[in-house]
Amino acid sequence: MLRLTEIKLPLDHPQEAIAEAAIARLKIAPHELISCAVYRRANDARKKSSISLIYTLDVEVKNEAEVLKRLSNDARVQPMPDTDYRFVAKAPKTLSTRPIVIGAGPCGLFAALLLAQMGFRPIILERGKVVRERTKDTWGLWRRSVLNPESNVQYGEGGAGTFSDGKLYSQIKDPRYLGRKVLTEFVKAEAPPDILTEAKPHIGTFRLVKMVENMRRTIESLGGEYRFQSRVTDIDISTASDGTRQVRGVMLAGGEHIETDHVVLAIGHSSRDTFKLLADLGVYIEAKPFSLGLRIEHPQSLIDMARFGKNSGNPILGAADYRLVHHATNGRDVYSFCMCPGGTVVAATSEEGRVVTNGMSQYSRAERNANAGIVVGITPEDYPGGSLAGVEFQRKWESAAFIAGGSTYAAPAQTVGDFIAGVPSTHLGSVTPSYKPGVTPTDLSTCLPDYVIAAIREALTAFGRQIPGFDMNDAVLTGVETRTSSPIRIKRDESFQSINTKGLFPAGEGAGYAGGILSAGVDGIKVAEAVALSMA
Repeated sequence: MLRLTEIKLPLDHPQEAIAEAAIARLKIAPHELISCAVYRRANDARKKSSISLIYTLDVEVKNEAEVLKRLSNDARVQPMPDTDYRFVAKAPKTLSTRPIVIGAGPCGLFAALLLAQMGFRPIILERGKVVRERTKDTWGLWRRSVLNPESNVQYGEGGAGTFSDGKLYSQIKDPRYLGRKVLTEFVKAEAPPDILTEAKPHIGTFRLVKMVENMRRTIESLGGEYRFQSRVTDIDISTASDGTRQVRGVMLAGGEHIETDHVVLAIGHSSRDTFKLLADLGVYIEAKPFSLGLRIEHPQSLIDMARFGKNSGNPILGAADYRLVHHATNGRDVYSFCMCPGGTVVAATSEEGRVVTNGMSQYSRAERNANAGIVVGITPEDYPGGSLAGVEFQRKWESAAFIAGGSTYAAPAQTVGDFIAGVPSTHLGSVTPSYKPGVTPTDLSTCLPDYVIAAIREALTAFGRQIPGFDMNDAVLTGVETRTSSPIRIKRDESFQSINTKGLFPAGEGAGYAGGILSAGVDGIKVAEAVALSMA
């Protein structure tokens, strides 16, 4: 098989044009093409008047060796790489203890799946509820302003990624095609098959719920065991005479002790009480950079027109997205984060008395507004005070947002025009904010550090030059966006174990090693492989 890259076709091309383009690229007769399949499809919208589709194709031809030799100087024609996943180990017939996975978000889900597929019968401990019960609790905050601190956007089966756009692309290096394994397993769990071919695949919340349930059933059928509403309150760590520390088990809130010497920490970026527990136990943790900012909403039609021009509304293109970056004069980098076309801004707090925003879309991306985080990078120098200082820094601004919104879980909001002018909003304009349970027009400058506010003000004007209308007066800003990534890193060594506690495998976003569903799933696979090799 051959892989052809950079096959460029017009947006409105007929289906047969794909094979014809492959034949032309290879300079072969039509009868020499045996098969042609799309591996990846992207769009090139740099010229709105003539948007193109860019294909990567996997083709089978007669006389493959001759074709490769003849086109040896064409980097766009190569042998198809081997993307099949192969397990690194198999569980022994008897296990002295079973591996434990703490957390059932994307990272924990794939760590558990891989361990189960290799025969290690993992135990999955999740502090929240099964995904459908969790969804009801989440709606309790959105519809009735009632927060369940143990079952919400952050805690529960599926993790924070369940209530998101379900984006499945990442900038991580992936030489082993582990991302392909993630996508393949999602399709087995009833994800749309097009996630295997689209350059920017996404799923959406409603489909993620069903997929998470299907993957749980697969893990259980392979001997895995789920325990929901099982919060870990302690980790048993023994210390040898030479100072070596080894995990021996975990303690649950109900008092149960589970013996194990392999624990995967897939706890997510908001498990603040677990961060403190780990610090108290002496597990090595360091502060890391993250970002703070606001959510912005525009009419999706404005973004579509700016990106696609006369082609906006084309079903192949779907709802337009964007990715923006600006280096502010105060030295801060401002960038768009977790852009959700045709989506909504959602309440994402996991602690009482705080307001946190995030973005969510369904698979259709058919809602009226586009939204994205507009966030500013910060570093541990901005919040000195130790490894957990970033958590307190996040809490400070989440609490300020709660107060500014009226202390009811309504979010503080401001029009872009008022925000740039530095005056409080007393009412909103033509863009209706989607955040539930509601917003309070106010002055967002009280909800974030001055340097963040200044950098965002400058960036909005700059972004308006890139996307006409981005800085429109009636666009809405909602605060605050604080959970962009974990404020800590639980440092690990080349064996994927904590650098000072053997048997503890930090993983995913919460440990500081991923950012998004796909990269978290890939990290879960890597950690599961490390656990398997250690136990086999």
